[in-house]
Amino acid sequence: MIILGLTGSIGMGKSTAARMFADEGIPVHDSDETVHRLYAGPAAALIGKAFPGTVVNGTVDRRRLSAAVLGRPEALRRLGEIIHPLVRADADAFVERHRAQGARLVVLDIPLLFETGGTDRVDSILVVTAPPDVQKQRVMARPGMTEEKFAAILANQVADKEKRRNADFVIDTGGGMEATRAEVRSLISRLLARDRNQGQNKGI
Repeated sequence: MIILGLTGSIGMGKSTAARMFADEGIPVHDSDETVHRLYAGPAAALIGKAFPGTVVNGTVDRRRLSAAVLGRPEALRRLGEIIHPLVRADADAFVERHRAQGARLVVLDIPLLFETGGTDRVDSILVVTAPPDVQKQRVMARPGMTEEKFAAILANQVADKEKRRNADFVIDTGGGMEATRAEVRSLISRLLARDRNQGQNKGI
């Protein structure tokens, strides 16, 4: 089974690409969705203790948490120490579950794959990218986004150029939905062919 790590900077189209893999029947573990689930469950008490006032009715209030950590490296580091091991454990269980079911390819959608040193968890890395003007247009269209918040987020992410340099595969999502979907389908075919060849070689 091949584990593909999917990543990309904010506004580059990572979530859209992840949905396209899922549309093709490929199991996808969504780190953002996992964080949402953890914020309403196991992580809430831990985060509430570390960042008082950020938990409301047993659930982490993302807006309050963002205000408490954004632009504060030490606070971001503390939050990462709480949430990243929980997300990783959830992803590991996902991988083993699908391995047992005989899946040939799974995708781990990890926004901070490079930033959290997660490259050892995957067999190949796909980075999604887009021109800077397209990226900014997408991000600034999000509710509550400001120039300052966008700049702070970028400051805590590995630069797009460096991500692309360290990727096994790169998909530019700036060409539109259909072009992106075609590239996703092509990559799936290539990866499944590689998995099939590896399996045949093992049988020799």
